[in-house]
Amino acid sequence: MKKSIHLVSFDVPYPPNYGGIIDVFYKIIELHKKGVSIYLHTYLFNNKRKQTELEKYCEKVFYYKRKNSFLSILSTLPFRVKSRKNNTLIYNLIKIKAPVLFEGLHTCYPLLNKVFDERTFIRTHNIEHDYFYGLAKSESNIFKKIFFFMEGWKLKRFEKHINKVTGIFTISPYEQRYFTSNYGNKCHYIPAFHKTKTIDKYSKKRDFILFHGDLRVSDNIKAALFLIKVYKDSGYKFIIASSKINKKIESEIKKHDAIVFKDIPDQDSLEKLLKEAHINTLFTFQKTGIKLKLLNTLYQGKHIIANSKMIDDTGLENLCVVANSKKEILRATEELFSQDFEIEDIKDRQDKLIHFSPEESAKKMIKEIFKP
Repeated sequence: MKKSIHLVSFDVPYPPNYGGIIDVFYKIIELHKKGVSIYLHTYLFNNKRKQTELEKYCEKVFYYKRKNSFLSILSTLPFRVKSRKNNTLIYNLIKIKAPVLFEGLHTCYPLLNKVFDERTFIRTHNIEHDYFYGLAKSESNIFKKIFFFMEGWKLKRFEKHINKVTGIFTISPYEQRYFTSNYGNKCHYIPAFHKTKTIDKYSKKRDFILFHGDLRVSDNIKAALFLIKVYKDSGYKFIIASSKINKKIESEIKKHDAIVFKDIPDQDSLEKLLKEAHINTLFTFQKTGIKLKLLNTLYQGKHIIANSKMIDDTGLENLCVVANSKKEILRATEELFSQDFEIEDIKDRQDKLIHFSPEESAKKMIKEIFKP
């Protein structure tokens, strides 16, 4: 008998150009490879469009409009939950009999009003209230700071509803400990899904350091500004890459000849930069599970300098040079520029990444969803 599931995604999972969506898209691909029929439910907002690419891997794709109205902000429910409320979604989940996988707490509104006959699961992408409290700390705009804090408070209250699901799939050892302590043995650690690519040969040694991230996110803005301060008088070429430029960062970059901004309009442009950079710096002020860009950089890049909040409790600690202060980062940078990145380094990294195989993650997930 063919296995089928509903997968409710918080955003259109194509193109896979940021953290959580990377996990969703490559999960769909791996489940499809294993013969699972997927009924994908997703939301259109921020000029997102329907994507025919998803039809290659899904039995059917349902699109819903996200209601980003002021009334959603005023709700006692988290904005990201309330804005995804949709009665047609609930109807479609009931109409087609299959287990349901909710991607993130944001998609769990149906749990409020419906006890599902079929088995239900949630993929936790973060400890959501911790993530929003972290955004509040990083944000300089007072109105956004208040919104992020209130959203975190609402998400913490709403989290209790995941008691109703059959199982919880956590994305990192850090999250596994949190959710197990609160929800018991229904929690299962499933490493992040991602695009794996065996790289036989890296480009020749280049002379620059790379930081990449979405510069609309306050934590990434704060990290980029910190790294500008680290490298501005160092003599090293430092590239900040994003699909969007932040005005404050742009202003700081113009003050320093060795620091430049690179636009990354597509995935190929990012992969080219990751491969060419001699050092990739990954820095965060928020400890929130695993950063998908960390896994992506490990597969695509050479040397990596990361701070403790980026790397701790990910299972990837021994694959990066850990540096937290300006002094530590500059010392690590000097040491790594004196080292090439050889074929042996690639093999060693791939051997250590074996536990993050998307194929193995799909097997574990299927076993849990469809067990008798």
